[in-house]
Amino acid sequence: MTANCILERVTETRSTNDDLLERWRAGELIDPVARIAHKQTAGKGRAGRTWLANPEDSICFSMAFPFSRSPAELTGLSLSVGLAVIQGIAKACKLKLSDLHQAGLRLKWPNDLLLNNAKLAGILIEGGQAKAGDPSWMIIGVGMNLRNANAIQEKLQQSEIQVGSIDQLLPKEMSLPDLEYLWLSLLESFEEHFKKFDQEGFAAFQQAWLEWDAFLDQKVCISGAGKDSICGIAKGADINGALLLEQEDKMIAIYAGDVSLRVQS
Repeated sequence: MTANCILERVTETRSTNDDLLERWRAGELIDPVARIAHKQTAGKGRAGRTWLANPEDSICFSMAFPFSRSPAELTGLSLSVGLAVIQGIAKACKLKLSDLHQAGLRLKWPNDLLLNNAKLAGILIEGGQAKAGDPSWMIIGVGMNLRNANAIQEKLQQSEIQVGSIDQLLPKEMSLPDLEYLWLSLLESFEEHFKKFDQEGFAAFQQAWLEWDAFLDQKVCISGAGKDSICGIAKGADINGALLLEQEDKMIAIYAGDVSLRVQS
């Protein structure tokens, strides 16, 4: 298996996203680049949060990809990345998508993978467009737990966040796929999804995302960004990737990226 991008493997770095962002800002990116690190000393989550991972138990990488769309036309990209990750996992583990779904794998709007409501992976997208007419270089970072979810959980020291891992998805007789093979499977899936997204936008993925929506038809509250919570019944995402919430007599779309989505008790 080969990926149609430059592959970089490093033992340690602060953040693979930051590494590629620096090159984009310096105008050094020409072709798509994927960079994987055994250990990140300053891994990032969304909204400035820290992504904690045990190096032996996780995979952390980033991919820089040039889109012909403007940044404003890339809404919903994180949702399609979630679908790409699921497809890559299925290929690397030689499982059907239906097997993963039955095991409890789901997507949480806008950027997490959950396994039976425990966090399996997170997605961070950064980047932009240097000037009108240039490609929109997006840096897509993924951190995913492979094994030893309990050890990662203890490191977090946050009891409200439950941790899941890939090995919990697999039948008992199966072992984890080779790390390199998993990475290349994910990159191959990324390239396929990114090209389709560049041509058709999130609308091409809307129905597929609905099938993996962790909170579809559940009462949820959206909080964050210093605003009052907004509650309603989750109804998937619109063609732009906005979260749809049904409230009494109306449907509202939530576009804000920095939100905490929780099921309403």
